[in-house]
This record gives sequence, structure tokens and C-alpha cells, in this order.
Amino acid sequence: MAGTARGDREMKMKAEKQLKVTKNPIEKLRLQCLSRGSSGIKGLGRTFRIMDDDGNKKIDLKEFKKGLRDYGVDLDPEEVQEMFGAFDRDSSGSIDFDEFLINLRPPLSKARKNLIQQAFRKLDKTGDGVITVEDLRGVYNASHHPKYQNGEWTEDRVFQSFLTSFDTPGDADGVVTYDEFFNYYVGVSSSVDSDAYFDIMMRKAWKL
Repeated sequence: MAGTARGDREMKMKAEKQLKVTKNPIEKLRLQCLSRGSSGIKGLGRTFRIMDDDGNKKIDLKEFKKGLRDYGVDLDPEEVQEMFGAFDRDSSGSIDFDEFLINLRPPLSKARKNLIQQAFRKLDKTGDGVITVEDLRGVYNASHHPKYQNGEWTEDRVFQSFLTSFDTPGDADGVVTYDEFFNYYVGVSSSVDSDAYFDIMMRKAWKL
């Protein structure tokens, strides 16, 4: 599977190293998320979704501070204020958290975006916009998984474990949306400097 434990380790090390030198508060938050691995940005998104009691997908400064604190982000109060101001472009006193997460993602080249889209389309056999266990049959080979080989797990259990790695941390529902899949690979992409290597990795993983 593309986005291996080794890739996650490299990403964490790289993010921790950059954290020591960056001064930009948005970059600091991005790196703190990435230092938790490829699920870091998704995890922060989940923290904000839990806080959104009225479901309006808006966060004010107080909620923003609480969300960062709950997620364990280490930023000075001035940095949090500066960051909120950078996202609150219309000075309305609140930010749209979908837009916030999009801006938090590391930038992706068009070529990388296309590869992620291709991989998702291949996995989403039914074309309903989500990946489920049924979609994986005949697309993802469970027989290479060590726990399948030793008889500990069934094929479905391997598929479930596979989907969980893309699912939102702490809120896994066994269904992977395009957004979750994309966010996962945004994390993976941040640890891969070369477009050519990312291309090879995705094509090899998904036989694109």
C-alpha cells in the first residue's frame, strides 16, 4: 500500500525538523499535524467537526483556540490570533472549517492531484463516490498481508484494516470518501520531494 509506515516515519522526522525553523504560524500548524503522520490533518478536522454543535461548519476564535488545545497543538496565543486572522479573510469573526482544512493542506502539483484522482476512481468500482469493502474485491490483493497468510485474519478483515488507514482517525466508519482519501495522500505527498517518485509509487501501488 502506498503511504507505508516508513513513509510516515520520514514525514514525521521531516516535519519535526522544519518545525524548529519555521516562523509562519500556519506553516507551524501544518507541520504539527504532519508530525503526527499522514492522518494528522484529518485528525484536526475531526476535532473541529466534534466541536461544531450547531452544524454550521463555522468556527469562532474561542472554538478555534479550544480545538487546537484539544488536539494538543503547541502555539503561542499571539500565533493562534494571527493564524485565525489569516483564515478569517472577510473579518467576520468566524472561519469555514472546510476552507481552513483545504488551506492547511500542503500544496500539491496538478500531476499529483491527477494521480490521487485516478487511484480513487480505480478503487471506487461502483462509482458512488466512496470506497467500501465491496469495492476492494478484485482490486486490492489481501493475500500478501501477513495476518491473512497466517490465518489470523479473513480477507474482509484485511480490507477493513486497509480502509481504516484512510478513514478519519477515531471516527472510522469503514467507508472512505474522496476527501478522506485525498487528505491521506496529501500527507503522504508531503514526505515525497520528487514528483517522479510520487508518480512511480502511486502507479506501482494501484497499477495505474
